[in-house]
Amino acid sequence: MKSLSLIAFGLLLVGCSAAPLNPQATQVELHTEKPSGACKSLGEAVGDQGNWVTGDFTSNKDLLLGARNSLRNKAAEMGGNYVWLQNTMNASAWGSLGTTNTTAVGMVYRCQ
Repeated sequence: MKSLSLIAFGLLLVGCSAAPLNPQATQVELHTEKPSGACKSLGEAVGDQGNWVTGDFTSNKDLLLGARNSLRNKAAEMGGNYVWLQNTMNASAWGSLGTTNTTAVGMVYRCQ
């Protein structure tokens, strides 16, 4: 029983930090404006951080940073290097103490 409690506590701590940025995603830039110049649209991507279990134990800063990192990771997987950030949303689970999930939505581009 003690080991089960330690595992649950460890999982809770992992859920309380921002999602890490993958090495290939460090080259992906987030912008609030549509790119100009030689850029090819690769499609939409959605990044998120938090859920009804871990959200109350994750700071708003880490929820936002994790959602942005998740979006950049997905853009890198698509072959993109520029994300036109279109929306960021916060949600709260019923009975929570505050924000439990943050979602970031953007259009992914490959720019020269």
